[in-house]
Order: sequence, then structure tokens, then C-alpha cells
Amino acid sequence: MSERKQRKARPTPPAVYLVAGILAAVAGFGTVYVSFAPSDNGRQPKTVSAMSGEGDGAPASFKENAAAGPLAGLNKGAMAAFVVRPTPVPLPDFTFIDAGGNAKSLAEFQGKVVLLNIWASWCVPCREEMPMLDELQRELGGKDFEVVAVNIDKGGSDKARDFLAETGAVNLALYTDPPGKLFSTVKAVGMPTTLLIDRQGREIGRLVGPADWASAEAKRLIEAAIGVS
Repeated sequence: MSERKQRKARPTPPAVYLVAGILAAVAGFGTVYVSFAPSDNGRQPKTVSAMSGEGDGAPASFKENAAAGPLAGLNKGAMAAFVVRPTPVPLPDFTFIDAGGNAKSLAEFQGKVVLLNIWASWCVPCREEMPMLDELQRELGGKDFEVVAVNIDKGGSDKARDFLAETGAVNLALYTDPPGKLFSTVKAVGMPTTLLIDRQGREIGRLVGPADWASAEAKRLIEAAIGVS
């Protein structure tokens, strides 16, 4: 057999496949991260920098405005993933369904600070987070603040009602959005997604993913929003 044919017949070392697989996984992760990162919600600056080799990913004006805002410095600890809006962002009015089958709109909550949480019964992190949201509502809920947790499961409210019972969430009202339109309306990119909304119905920050909403950091954040709205 000629030397050329011997080279063709020689099997590729396993290490080559391993390296190629790692490189493909890294490339794939970058694609998924960018695809699902909030387009207008500030990707985590250091993560983007590591993936793209660019700067910290946040315009100087964004950082300066956020640093001067009433929620400045409060997104730390359990709230480290909370992204503060430099200025409040108007939200389109939207509707969902209450426990009695009646339509509720965001406009009906004007005058209150609202923590809007979008969740589903099949979402494992949502199950872990729900008792904390319930605790937050128990402690701070009232005329100035409400946790509005909206379920987007298909097929009625039974799954959502069972879920709240199973997680011991007795302080949260049952809200559902069977068509699932709310998810796209507020440009959610993951489950759960939580928006902090001021008394005028404007978004002042959001957190993508689960968080300890019963933590001291979360309560300080909400109390600051109540105090300045």
C-alpha cells in the first residue's frame, strides 16, 4: 500500500473528536446565549465581554443614569441579576384572567408598585421561587404593592391552581394567561421572568430567572421602589 493510501486509512485519533466537540459546544453556547439574551434588557456585561472580546457591553450613559437612579446599588446579593432601567419604560397595557374568569389589565393596578412574575407549572425554577414570592406578598403586599404572578399554561386554570396549592402559595392571587401572549408582550426571554413596575405602569427593572424574593435584598429593592414611585 502506498504511503498516501496509508495516511487515508489511518483512523482519526479520539482526541481530535474530543477537541472538535468542545469547540462546537462553546460555539453553540454562545449562539444560544445571544439568541435568548434580552435585546433591550442589558445582557450581563462581563459575560458578553468574555464571549465577544468587546468592552463591558453597557454604554456609558446607561451606567451613569442607572448609578444615579433611586434603585442604584440595590441590585446586589440575591438581587444581583436584577437589571435596573436607567429611566422608566412605558409598557403596553395587557390583560390576563383572574380566578373568577374575569379579564384584568395592567391599568387596573396603577397607583401600586407591581412585581409581575411570569411562570408555568412545568418550570422547575418557578416551583422553587413561588414560596418566596408568596412570602414577599405576605410581608409587603397591600395598598402600595402587589405581587402579580401570571401563569401561562395552556388549557385553563386548574394546573395553576394546583401548583399554587402544592407550593403553599396562599397569599398570591390566581392569575392566568392561557394564550401566552403576555410572554411576548413584555419581551420575556426565559422562565421565570419578573418585572418591577412603578405606580404609573412603567417598567423600572427586571430579572430573568429565579431569585430569592423573600431575601433582605429583595425587600430593600421593593421598599425603595414603593418609596420613590
